[in-house]
Amino acid sequence: MSNSSVSTEKWKTLEKRLQKLGISEDDLEERFVRSSGHGGQNVNKVSTCVMLIHRPSGLLVRCQEARTQGMNRYIARRRLAEKMEEMLLGAESRRRQEIEKIRRQKRRRSKRAKEKMLEEKHHRAGIKRARRMAGEGSDLD
Repeated sequence: MSNSSVSTEKWKTLEKRLQKLGISEDDLEERFVRSSGHGGQNVNKVSTCVMLIHRPSGLLVRCQEARTQGMNRYIARRRLAEKMEEMLLGAESRRRQEIEKIRRQKRRRSKRAKEKMLEEKHHRAGIKRARRMAGEGSDLD
C-alpha cells in the first residue's frame, strides 16, 4: 500500500490504527474521480480525488486535499479512522479530546490576558496617585 508521497512509517502507523478499529483493506471500496477546484491541468487530467467506502459500516469519505492521488489515499484512510473512532468511542475520541485541549488552552490564555490587563491598570493607577500627591504638595501659600 506504500506510496512515494507518504512515508512507509506513516502508512504502517495508519494500518495499525485501522486494524485496531477492525477495518481491513478487504472491507474498503476505493474509487478515484477527478478533483474539482484549483490545480489547473493536473486536476483536469488526473483522477486524484479518492472516494473511500467502508462497506460494513457504510461510512463514506471523500478526499481531494492534496495534488497527488497517493497523499489523498492516505488522508482518506486517516479520516475514515477518525470517523470510525468517533462512532465507536464517542466522548473518548481523538477529535473531542483535541477540542477539549484547545478549550483549556483558550481558557488559560484569557486568564493570563486578564492578569496582564489588571497589572497594567494598577500601574496606571499608581502613576496617577503619584501625580495627585505631587500636586497637593505645591499648594503652599
